Amino acid sequence: MIPPNSSLLKYDNPVLVSRNTEKKTPKARALKVSPQQAPGAGPIPGPPKGGRLSPIDSSKQQQTDEILNSILPPREWNEAGQLWVQQVSSTPATRLDVVNLQEELDKRLQQRQARETGICPVRRELYSQCFDELIRQVTINCAERGLLLLRVRDEIRMTIAAYQTLYESSVAFGMRKALQAEQGKSDMEKKNADLENEKRELERTVNELKAKCESIEKREAERRQVEEKKHSEEIQFLKRTNQQLKTQLEGIIAPKK
Repeated sequence: MIPPNSSLLKYDNPVLVSRNTEKKTPKARALKVSPQQAPGAGPIPGPPKGGRLSPIDSSKQQQTDEILNSILPPREWNEAGQLWVQQVSSTPATRLDVVNLQEELDKRLQQRQARETGICPVRRELYSQCFDELIRQVTINCAERGLLLLRVRDEIRMTIAAYQTLYESSVAFGMRKALQAEQGKSDMEKKNADLENEKRELERTVNELKAKCESIEKREAERRQVEEKKHSEEIQFLKRTNQQLKTQLEGIIAPKK
């Protein structure tokens, strides 16, 4: 037989329920099971000393067993076509059991190298098993306190599940934002590269226009110098011509006097 993983929650010895693979859900501890005991299991606890239980005690014990089964369902597994069931123990706990539970919890925390702080699934699993065992011990002595502790346990689990969902949602949101930022970064880098190329093209155009403007200015300056020189020469020529004409006119007028 391959027993399920060991737990801090105390169980009775496994019992054989069926020899076929069809599972049968036990309704309560009063379920009729095969008397065959699992190989390697210890002796099944016998009835309490003092003979049979009274009808009132038997009814109370059956009610407690039903509450235990509803709070902490039995474990079931198949092996070689045989269905095995292991129910939580209904044996009342003593002070020594609580001390042993604490020592076993510390030992398993150390063996499985659970983290002392922060999020640790191993530590959470072991403390959950320890809390279930405390619920079992309290339920046997007082079913009402056990049901109240069950509500507390379920509320804690629901709160942790809500925080886990919120954490996963925030991580997914952060990943989406990171991807969007990365995509936006790529777009900005591409846009920056395009602007750099456009800037280089504009700078080249500006340099070409500057060179063209300088060439035009130089050409116009040379043309202006030529025009000024030509105009100066024309003026000098006209002045000389005017002077010659004046001289000739004075030479003609002077003999007549």
